[in-house]
Amino acid sequence: MSRRWVPVARVIGPALAILVFQRLFFPMPIGAVASGAIFGLIGALGAVGIGLIWRANRIVNFAQGDLGVFPATLAVLLVVLAGWPWLPSVLIGILCALLVGVLADLLVIRRFFRAPRLMLTVATFGLSQILSFGALILPRAWGEGPEIRTIEAPFDFSLSFGGVIFDGNDLIAVVVAPLVLLAVGFMLHFTETGVALRASAERSDRALMLGIPVRRLEVLVWTVATMMSFTSVLLAAGVSGLPFGLGAGLGVVLSALTALVLGRMTDLGTMALSAVAIGVLISGIRWNTGEEYLVAPILAAIIVVALLFQRRGSTRADREDSSSWQVGDQVRPIPIEIRRIPEVRIVRVVVPLVVLAAVVVIPQFMGTNGQLKAGVVVIFGIIGMSVVVLTGWAGQVSLGQMAFVGVGAAIGAATMEGWGWDPFLAMLVAGPAGAMVAVVVGLPALRLRGLYLAMTTLALSLAASSWLFSNRIGKWIPDGAFPRPDLLGVISLDSPLRLYYFALVVFVVVAWIVRGISRSRTGRVLRALRDNEANVMAFGVNPTRAKLVAFAVSGWVAAIAGVLFVYHQAAFRAVSYSAYESVNVFVSTVIGGLGALAGGPIGALFTHGAQWLLPAPWSFLVVGVGVILVLTSLPGGLGGMFWSLRDQYLRSAARRHGVVSMALDRTSDSPIAPPEALHTEEILGSTDTSDPTPPPDGTADRDPGATAPAADVVESKS
Repeated sequence: MSRRWVPVARVIGPALAILVFQRLFFPMPIGAVASGAIFGLIGALGAVGIGLIWRANRIVNFAQGDLGVFPATLAVLLVVLAGWPWLPSVLIGILCALLVGVLADLLVIRRFFRAPRLMLTVATFGLSQILSFGALILPRAWGEGPEIRTIEAPFDFSLSFGGVIFDGNDLIAVVVAPLVLLAVGFMLHFTETGVALRASAERSDRALMLGIPVRRLEVLVWTVATMMSFTSVLLAAGVSGLPFGLGAGLGVVLSALTALVLGRMTDLGTMALSAVAIGVLISGIRWNTGEEYLVAPILAAIIVVALLFQRRGSTRADREDSSSWQVGDQVRPIPIEIRRIPEVRIVRVVVPLVVLAAVVVIPQFMGTNGQLKAGVVVIFGIIGMSVVVLTGWAGQVSLGQMAFVGVGAAIGAATMEGWGWDPFLAMLVAGPAGAMVAVVVGLPALRLRGLYLAMTTLALSLAASSWLFSNRIGKWIPDGAFPRPDLLGVISLDSPLRLYYFALVVFVVVAWIVRGISRSRTGRVLRALRDNEANVMAFGVNPTRAKLVAFAVSGWVAAIAGVLFVYHQAAFRAVSYSAYESVNVFVSTVIGGLGALAGGPIGALFTHGAQWLLPAPWSFLVVGVGVILVLTSLPGGLGGMFWSLRDQYLRSAARRHGVVSMALDRTSDSPIAPPEALHTEEILGSTDTSDPTPPPDGTADRDPGATAPAADVVESKS
């Protein structure tokens, strides 16, 4: 092939490959192909919108499917319920979309300009919940509830092609979607704004030094992305129907992510063509199967294969993208000198006893419903601990944690309902099974990090929820409720309070085991590997083995929680292990704090408490606003706030007793203790030299010479 054709092949190659695959395995008439291409054009708007946000902020905007939902819902309701003409209603929707885009950047995105990209990504989940709340509450202005609605075309048109009848809405989509895509492409490649946007996307700090208005460009990008989302949702409302419901955009995001990966995150032309081809492929799957359960597995396979075969990790941009998805520092242990202070020793005993008394006594006064909810919070606290192990320790961002939980739940349901196994015996089997599945999922982590691994695990979670847990590959998971077997054959857990105490006991045991792993050499190596992989490899640590160990431990903990959850519910429901629930678990754990195991239960209490105390959709608003407020004011999460208060107390106690600790109070004006007086634990806590303020481009690079991880490894070998 001539060199001149290489760029063309890169643009059209992925789309052609998808179309060939569709023709070979899911053939359909030409009319159905045209219908799928229309859906693909609509999906291309979402894919290119996500690509724009990636260029500007180096994140995947998981709120892209919801940015246009509120203004599009307003336009549709003005036509359907208020009886307004089509054109004025759409114009009002456009104005609303412009306002939403500007406010989304000014009120949410701009607050995370210098924050790690992980925090900004989680903030988009909170933004998604706020926008979904607006779309769900809007029909109440007309005394109606949320439902799937369609909007009629403003003119009459009918065309029969290949056995499919196309109407005016199809014609609008065929005309409007390409025009919008061409306009965006022209803006990026032939205007000064597009050149400035590409420059600021590469290095925003350098762009600022050159006088490029980076923040003004960011407002423009988010406004354009919102307009593309609005156009996509409005066209979809005419062709198929207006989507509603929290999390409805995840399926849209999966198709967009597939196109994004095929476009190597930056080539918008490849993204648009790939999105059209994906629309044809999805229509072919529906035409041949009559269902959509194969859509997610096939798209997940495309994402994994594309990411594994794309070369990554060799450029500075790739290294910055990975480092910007790292999490904050771990909670420092209390130095030995301060632990010896009498009042500190008393507090360290009293506080855990008070917490234990609270979790044991309070549920007795909560009633049946409250006790059931308390048990669920404890279980999701265990799931949160599995996220802390994988993301907080090893730095591997997983958005598919509920898939591991579902594996444990499915095995637990099959063994307890089919064979009458004891729940402890089911946990003994499900734990290793969950660990093995997690290791298989973690194999791509040997080449992928940060955002790319997050996309992979999200795609696999969507595939598992729509294919594996729905008994599509065989009826191996029991349907409906089943009687709970007695614990150890003699203890009947026939009340919500007993179920809660059983969950609490399992939580304590799992937390004790995981805490032991954290204090072992394995835990120290994982945290060191997260901070500086090259530095740790210099000490002879095998990073591949360490990462797979992290996945195995996380999968084991998640599977244990799955058995406990299905036993608590006495039924297996596939919806409980969906990709949306995986995202919820990850977000709640980030809110709780990834720096310590306590972040899991704290985050579970926050999110589930808000959902239970307030009815939908008001709980969506509270959780969404709470997520953004916590991330902006408490980067370390709610748990980080508690640890900060703990450190303040310890500093105060140390000063009162004349104890100097370099590990706890670096800013102290008191004389520093001589090196021989420092214990190993204090050295490990004081060698973290990371800069708490990320650089202007939003990354969180650490000093390559930082020796905190190396100190952990050296100490463990000595």
